[in-house]
Formats: sequence, structure tokens, C-alpha cells
Amino acid sequence: MDQKTSRLRDYVGLAYAGLCYLAFLSSFTYFVLFAVGLFVPKTVNDGAELPTLQALTIDTGLLLLFGVSHSLMARPAFKARWMRRVPAVAERSTYVLVASTCLAALTLAWVPLPGELWRTDDPLALVLLWSVCAGGWLLLLVSTFLIDHFELFGLKQGWMRVRRVEPAEIAFRTPALYRLVRHPMMLGFLLGFWATPHMSLSQFVLATGMTLYILVGISFEERDLVRRFGERYLRYQRSVPKLIPGLPGRREQSDGAARGELEASEP
Repeated sequence: MDQKTSRLRDYVGLAYAGLCYLAFLSSFTYFVLFAVGLFVPKTVNDGAELPTLQALTIDTGLLLLFGVSHSLMARPAFKARWMRRVPAVAERSTYVLVASTCLAALTLAWVPLPGELWRTDDPLALVLLWSVCAGGWLLLLVSTFLIDHFELFGLKQGWMRVRRVEPAEIAFRTPALYRLVRHPMMLGFLLGFWATPHMSLSQFVLATGMTLYILVGISFEERDLVRRFGERYLRYQRSVPKLIPGLPGRREQSDGAARGELEASEP
């Protein structure tokens, strides 16, 4: 391959990474508003109603589609096979694109469930809960920049390829919030899902499904981090709580897998 063709491929790869990042931004922004039930044409509470069992089956299937695909593609064994077919520079962007597509499918095909678990219209409670909810999503965003936002979503890989810079070995780091909890990104998700003054049954099913996915994903994530970093990560587990600040850290007994948040990935 001549140099001109090689450079063209590099720029095509960067454009692909940019398009995948835009797909993530649009699908994830819509998903956040969908989950909290604000400002978008179709929220978690909107859509044609079906019999409860049928609706629950469809929604569970959508959650499984997102969770299984998202977690499976993050597994090292899958990545080893996947990267035989996808260039290393495009691997992360492709992961982001698939995850964004599944997330979009979840929001578009979600079937609302009738019923409400709780509601408060107390002004103080409204301010408190919406503040915690917004703070959770902000915590999630800030946490991505504490590690490496643009590597996490595939842009950095394409840019480094254009510059012909080899990626550095990922180091074990615990910046800022990662010294308070091991998974601030996941804590942000949980706060965003559960801190709501109006919890419909639809929102409850979505929040419960995503919470289960997060807890299972963290278990997989930590096993791989222990395998990768060994005693350093075990000491980190013992000294820093998993999700709730202030709790004592402890050594986890469960296994799990994935490049975790601390090395720019997700469960």
C-alpha cells in the first residue's frame, strides 16, 4: 500500500470514529431524557400500550439486547477474536456504535407499563430529587473525563492513528473521584435512574434492569482488573468502596471480567 492510500485510510478511520462518537452523543443524550421522562417525543412512559406480560417481555428483551451485547463485546476473549476482523484503531469506535444502536433500539421500541410506584409533589422533595438526579448524570460525565473521555469513546484512537503515534500502555490510575469510590461512573448511572420524584412502573422496570446490568458488569469488570493489575488492584479494593462513599473497602470474592472504567472501558 502506497503512502497516499495509507494516509487516506487513516483519515477515513478518523471520520468513522467521529461518526460513531456522534451516534453515541445523540443516542445517549436521548436515552437520559427518555429515562427521566423529560423533553423528548417518546419517553419511558410513552407509546402504545400492550398487555402487561407482553410489554414486560418486550422490555426485558430490549434490556437483555443492550446488556448482553454491551458486556459481551467488552470481554477480552471476544475482543481477541473481534480484532482479527476489525482494525485495532476502529475496535473501540465499533463497540461504541453497536452500543449506541442497541440503546437507540431500546428507546424506540420500549413499551410503557401502566402504574406508578411513588410520586411526590412536595416542592422541597422535587428540588432535592431532581438535583440528585441531575448530579448523577453530571457525575457520570465528569468521570469519563477523569479517565480519558475521548479514548473511552474511540476518538483518540483515530486521531493518534492520523498522527502516527503509537498508543501508550494503559496504566492503573485512581484520579480524584476514583479515590472515593471504585466506580463513580456507575454510581452516576444509579443516581440518575433512581432519584426521581415520579417513579412509574415503566421507569422502575428500566431502572431495575439497568441496575442489575451494572452490578453484574462491575463483577465482570473487577475480575479482569485483578487479572491485569494483580495485587495493586486488590489493595485498591480493600481501601476504596465499590459504589457508596464512606463505606470501608473490602476485597471482593466474586469473579468478573472487562477493561473497566479505570482503564477507559465499561462493564
